[in-house]
Amino acid sequence: MAAQPVRREKAMKVLLPTNVELDPHLPTGAVGIHYDPYSLIPDEHLDAGVLVEWSFSSRKMADAAARMPDLRLVQSLAAGADNALAASFAPSVSICSGVGLHDAPVTEHALALILSLVRRLPACLAAQQRHEWSRELGGTQPLRGEKHITMLRGARVLIWGFGSIAETLAPVLASLGAEVRGVARTAGQRAGFDVITVEDLPEALPEVDLLVMILPGTPDTENALNAERLAMLNERALVVNVGRGSTVDEAALLEALQDGSIAGAAIDVTATEPLPADSALWDAPNLLVTPHAAGGRPVNADDLIAANVSALLSGEPLKNLVSKGR
Repeated sequence: MAAQPVRREKAMKVLLPTNVELDPHLPTGAVGIHYDPYSLIPDEHLDAGVLVEWSFSSRKMADAAARMPDLRLVQSLAAGADNALAASFAPSVSICSGVGLHDAPVTEHALALILSLVRRLPACLAAQQRHEWSRELGGTQPLRGEKHITMLRGARVLIWGFGSIAETLAPVLASLGAEVRGVARTAGQRAGFDVITVEDLPEALPEVDLLVMILPGTPDTENALNAERLAMLNERALVVNVGRGSTVDEAALLEALQDGSIAGAAIDVTATEPLPADSALWDAPNLLVTPHAAGGRPVNADDLIAANVSALLSGEPLKNLVSKGR
């Protein structure tokens, strides 16, 4: 879908949030203006043609949709443009996501969580706090433990949500000796890795050592990892979620950890964020929780913004254009 050319005598305003360092090389005919994303858009900038958003609240997004009549593009820097899609922007307003900007940061964090579980770092930290040199955690270890995997070498990894982040993470895991497959809407080969569909999960999950969740938060993915599918995992399996908290049934995950039907889990996202202080997840056995820390640092955002502003002005196709009907 090609964007309609924007014809204006004066330079089109491109609003840039101040909660991330941005200095895109905008084309002639566009001017960048920084705004405070924690406040409503100032009246003097309601005539902007492009709104770049990063951690913009739903209320502020709805306000922008109602009060910015000249808006032509909402450029989200998040991998998913959920807030923008939920707002009632006019049909003439294109919405683009930040897919690709978080591939490297989320890959690093996912790898940190995975290695923390495999190498049992939370247990090591607990032993350190007890001033205990744990014989059980150190010294001679089996290559494949009975209760948990001890190395990524030879580990059977399934990445559910095989998009651009997974295409960055999968080769890293493979370089450490893991056998990696993906799960996506269509089966086949992607980025050199075998990809299966959700229909194949009953056969695949019992053999998995490590399940990595990188699903977006949509109605179709809500509680995708439910009690039934958790029960398909073997007792040695580990689960890592760096996608969206809504994609995992937290009550079912808690029960699986409490009864030992899986070996452990690490979650960077939860259904309710911040995670309430009284949530039982905080004290779940063999669970590592990080506070939505995987992304938070869009890489090469300036290039994406500049490319899409140029495309908007020239009527060329926009990058990462999101369908409003999904």
